[in-house]
Amino acid sequence: MKEKTFVAIKPDAVKRKLIGKIIERFENKGLDIIAMKMVRLNRELAEKYYEEHKGKDFFEDLINFITSGRIVLMVIEGENAISVVRKMIGMTDPTEADPGTIRGDFGTKLPENIIHASDSKKSAEREIKLFFGDDVWESEH
Repeated sequence: MKEKTFVAIKPDAVKRKLIGKIIERFENKGLDIIAMKMVRLNRELAEKYYEEHKGKDFFEDLINFITSGRIVLMVIEGENAISVVRKMIGMTDPTEADPGTIRGDFGTKLPENIIHASDSKKSAEREIKLFFGDDVWESEH
């Protein structure tokens, strides 16, 4: 089933100049990048992005990290894109991620774990609409 997912390349990966290597992996897999931009999140938008973690002990660390530098936001489309991309990025903690995954190959520690990808259709829709608007979510391609 063709679907869309949201991916964010985090500040640590941008600083380490890994953007091209990460994008290449998605393209080599046959996935399509249908929208992309580089931004620096302000606190307000970062809090909306991580609202599910508000009140947790690591919330401030997440906000400080994601606002510490530029990030690359993407909408990726393809067959079973949500599950395929999640498998490609690996476990949340880079120290537990398998070699061959993006986090396993490039990640070092939490919260600096290189990349984020939506974990469900509901999350993908929320994140795509938050950063790209309804038009990108609703577009056919």
